[in-house]
Amino acid sequence: MLFSFSALAVALSALSLGALAAPHEEIAKRQTTACFLKGTTALPAEVADGVAALAKAVTCSAGNSVTGVPAVSSGGIAFSSIDFQKSTKSPLGFALETFKTPTNPSTANLATLQDQLNDYLAVEAGIRSLSSTNSALLTSVKSVKFFIQYQMARVRTAQGEKLGAADTVEHQLGKVTKNAIKATAAEIAQVNALAKQLK
Repeated sequence: MLFSFSALAVALSALSLGALAAPHEEIAKRQTTACFLKGTTALPAEVADGVAALAKAVTCSAGNSVTGVPAVSSGGIAFSSIDFQKSTKSPLGFALETFKTPTNPSTANLATLQDQLNDYLAVEAGIRSLSSTNSALLTSVKSVKFFIQYQMARVRTAQGEKLGAADTVEHQLGKVTKNAIKATAAEIAQVNALAKQLK
């Protein structure tokens, strides 16, 4: 009986060690393949699911996008060239000024918007890998990210594309207003007005 209990204890110990090792191996793997992930904090599922594709589109270079996250770029567009931190406006005010679409959104360059979005997605993932805390910095990055997604939804809708529920202009508008940290009433009004400008 003593042998049985000892064997059981060893087996449970091995299982426990295996369970602990797996997450660490996964984190090491993601840091190797995704240059913008420097921390060891587990990512939310909706962020983690996009890392593999993002890692193929985003490159890193010397310097930081934000503290702890490498300088990133996608399609030749560096985060440093569209960095909200360089503006005195709110993140949403900066986004409204920086990520404009033509009067007719259907003529906008979706590829450029996607590369700009990739930069912000990478920085968001990088911040989340460093801490699970929902900081003001993270919310600011999300504010800009959601606005770019909103603009892309407007463009795709104007081009006649049928979007899934989570990609619609209305859904993305809700995300923008919910994460509009430090935004003014005038900025929120501008965002709402854009929802009606789809052709």
